[in-house]
Amino acid sequence: MQQSNLHIFYSERFKEHETADSPEQPERMDAVYNALKNMLPQDAITWREPRLASNQELELVHDASHIKFIEDLSSKGGGMADDDTPVSAASFEIARLSTGACLAAVDAVCKGETKAAFVASRPPGHHACHDKSMGFCIFNNIAIAARYAQKKHELTKILIIDWDIHHGNGVQETFYEDNTVFYFSIHQYPHYPGTGLPFEEGKGKGEGFTRNLPFPPYIEAKQVLTAFKETIEEIAGSFKPELILVSAGFDGHKADPLGNWLLEEQHYSDLAKITRSIADQYCDGKHIDCLEGGYNMEALSKSCAAYCGELI
Repeated sequence: MQQSNLHIFYSERFKEHETADSPEQPERMDAVYNALKNMLPQDAITWREPRLASNQELELVHDASHIKFIEDLSSKGGGMADDDTPVSAASFEIARLSTGACLAAVDAVCKGETKAAFVASRPPGHHACHDKSMGFCIFNNIAIAARYAQKKHELTKILIIDWDIHHGNGVQETFYEDNTVFYFSIHQYPHYPGTGLPFEEGKGKGEGFTRNLPFPPYIEAKQVLTAFKETIEEIAGSFKPELILVSAGFDGHKADPLGNWLLEEQHYSDLAKITRSIADQYCDGKHIDCLEGGYNMEALSKSCAAYCGELI
């Protein structure tokens, strides 16, 4: 396969995960897809179909009992996996497809088919814990992707960057005692889910391999970007990752209904530029960006286009 600048993993099937009146709606996929199709040069993009993650792959992070719970709930027509996470009849399969999209992106990047991949999928993942769903998230896509990259491609140093406005508690939990995956998050605090304070730095051999930068509501975008750039440069210089995975949440946009930050689409372009520079410097440009939050359709579409345009 000829290498192109950016591979985008997407399926129309992601809209089959029905979520009633949740802010995490199927229309998010239309907003992202239409923006990436209409606002970016298509000759610089390769569109890729995802695959289903197997139960064995889900078990790289999740307890078998949690996987079975979601499967059984879907088979009965759906229900609530937790207070915030609706499950429909199709959700078990579509959540496996969302995770599988991230795994397919790992394969594409690690096999040299592309250096950069964007995964436009739902449901999102970074709140999901080993034994439960949380915050719209059924399976922890990016955490499973990191474990998969270690197992399948024998990588030993993976950096996960998370700038969703909500702290990725499930990712932090997964790697809190691990020194092979560095988790770095910027997020609003106080805010859901209530984790991600600066003193949360890891435990045991993972001590020092978790970094949290919480920011208050309505902080100036420039302050967030400056702190992000300085911190990620310091982390990467010390850790020297072989692969970068990004939990790309766009709910820090000033128009988003679930956050109180003041970012605009150009700031997501700036985040992409910083991350791409770090990837170029330390891991031959290899990075995978997985969609997390973003609940205002216009802001989500413009932010994704600005972000992916910078990756191209």
